[in-house]
Amino acid sequence: MTSTAFVTGFGLGFSLILAIGAQNAFVLRQGLRREHVLAIVLTCAVSDAVLISVGVSGFSALTEALPRLAPAMRWLGAAFLLVYGALAARRALTGGEALDPAAKRAGGGLRAAVLTCLALTWLNPHVYLDTVLLIGAAATRWPGQGWAFGGGAVTASFTFFFSLGYGARLLAPLMARPGAWRVLDGGIALVMWAIALGLVMNG
Repeated sequence: MTSTAFVTGFGLGFSLILAIGAQNAFVLRQGLRREHVLAIVLTCAVSDAVLISVGVSGFSALTEALPRLAPAMRWLGAAFLLVYGALAARRALTGGEALDPAAKRAGGGLRAAVLTCLALTWLNPHVYLDTVLLIGAAATRWPGQGWAFGGGAVTASFTFFFSLGYGARLLAPLMARPGAWRVLDGGIALVMWAIALGLVMNG
């Protein structure tokens, strides 16, 4: 069961990170330019690890004081995932703009790059919803194994950011194609819906 909790946490964590946003685009651009890649991916992954740990530990403590909170958050989390999946499905059906990783250039210094990365991470309200609330709520499905679930989500974060940062040059030709993003969005929608169903069925 511990391995199942870890794999489930990995799947949820990876799916939440996959959507291209300002943070991921910044990591991709830094990877394409090979500028401060290690510092940037570590900043993103360690930040996620801290927030996920807060979600898993803090949410569990909170639900002990408020027993009805966990079921409510599971339903809210399932609703969020259903909507999130629907938006991804719509992008998959309608298509969208291809990501241009070189569209903007960040500051060249290490300090400026890290500060930009921290701002894109910690000033983004969605990161708290994804890591603290959603992953924290989902971890309550695994009593006694919440840390295995959280460990899977943390591993997904490290895997994703290191792959994106150091694999950017290899991914660039593919990521320039709108069709590739449609396939990716379709996959994200299916994973989100599957996790939402799991939250409802096993809640």
